[in-house]
Amino acid sequence: MKRLSPIMLAGTGSDVGKSLIATGLCRIFKQDGRNPAPFKAQNMALNSYVTPDGLEIGRAQAVQAEAAGLPCIVEMNPILLKPSGEHTSQVVLNGKPSGNRDAYSYFRKEGKEELRAIAHQAFDRLAGSFNPIVMEGAGSISELNLRDGDIVNMSMARYAHAKVILVSDIDRGGVFASVYGSIMLQTPADRKCIKGIIINKFRGDLRLFDDGRKIMEDICGVPVLGVVPMASHIHIDEEDSVALGKKGFYASKDRINVAVVLLKHISNFTDFNILERHPHVNLFYTAYPEDLDDADIIILPGSKNTLADLLDLRKRGVAKTILEAREKGKTVIGICGGYQMMGKEVCDLDGIEGDLKYLPGLGLLPIETVMSGHKTTKQVKFRFMEDERTCEGYEIHMGRTETSRPFIWREDGTEEGCMVDERCFGSYIHGILDNAAVIDFILKPFLNKRDTDYFDPSAYRQRQYDLLADWLREYVDIPRIYKIMTTND
Repeated sequence: MKRLSPIMLAGTGSDVGKSLIATGLCRIFKQDGRNPAPFKAQNMALNSYVTPDGLEIGRAQAVQAEAAGLPCIVEMNPILLKPSGEHTSQVVLNGKPSGNRDAYSYFRKEGKEELRAIAHQAFDRLAGSFNPIVMEGAGSISELNLRDGDIVNMSMARYAHAKVILVSDIDRGGVFASVYGSIMLQTPADRKCIKGIIINKFRGDLRLFDDGRKIMEDICGVPVLGVVPMASHIHIDEEDSVALGKKGFYASKDRINVAVVLLKHISNFTDFNILERHPHVNLFYTAYPEDLDDADIIILPGSKNTLADLLDLRKRGVAKTILEAREKGKTVIGICGGYQMMGKEVCDLDGIEGDLKYLPGLGLLPIETVMSGHKTTKQVKFRFMEDERTCEGYEIHMGRTETSRPFIWREDGTEEGCMVDERCFGSYIHGILDNAAVIDFILKPFLNKRDTDYFDPSAYRQRQYDLLADWLREYVDIPRIYKIMTTND
């Protein structure tokens, strides 16, 4: 089978659909008998994941690896930025935290050679074992002020000798200007790397864009490889919190209402995607106390800054409403940072998260948390309560929690989590709600067992990847993409 050049999905902006299309191409190449792997040199996201060997990468590349039929490895995303404040991010290099950096110092061109070398070395290791490499850019490729320090967009494409496909979101409007401007603002050498255009998120009759397609090709000198309709029926984990704007924010009268508390520093909200798709569940996000009154189940999610978010919950009256909901018999669940908040206290004497040293927790669980500089990152298999089914998840946290009343038993025999009763519990395990055993348990008070037996989260995810591949095959010229990837130019 002929070796294919790497392909990069670059964007006219953020949230244009690069990750989704990269995921679909990973699935297509796998279906066609190839051995693809995803790669993104630098990711900025609070949705992260843990590789089997305990290293942290962006969630999007873990999803793309799953679509490609692979366990994820750190080479797929060697540099990860996890925002922890307005201008500061934790920098994760090769899967391990290397400290915090402010945005100004990080994005300056000075000192970028070390980061560039890390990205190039990771790509080389990956390309030595897999083909093709499906690369993803970040944000817009036409941010001229950041060009000299770029390590993820066109400079990475040049290094990898990748064929670049430019993705644009037509739903935003201004698609001609964004595509033409993105191409024409490149250097002549980078412009030659762009081999095709994909127009994403189209609404309405595709025939209405027939003339537009020709006009775009004429003015840009680059073929339009596909016009992809809005794929709202396909559910793939999102890269970061920009996708929260498309989530539900209202309760329903005829389904089980699950409210996820919208924290300012929310992380890993992909924890709720499977539960959100359950046919009997209406899952919504809210930052307002009054909305929690309509919830049957309240979930406190992960946070990149637990103490700051806990203080904010108190200031806005959300903490008081959660306590009142618990008194009314509603279910309250905490995951990772949310689990820490549910305890008696959270201490950060070493200033790991910032200036706040101590706050009392919500007092719903008999646990205490101390923040530490050591970051726990590991995949886990576990048994939930008395259910015999093996569950899977992953841990990413920088706190130590002394607990009693565990309800989770890891495969290595250790205990985890804290449960007061079936309507009040918390755990460090991300992905806990991706398991049928856990979903069955939390919905049991609201549904008959027969209503939940058929819902298989793992099969559901695999079906979404196949649906996405079918969608792209229908609306994108995949044979032409293969031709582009086999042409030497």
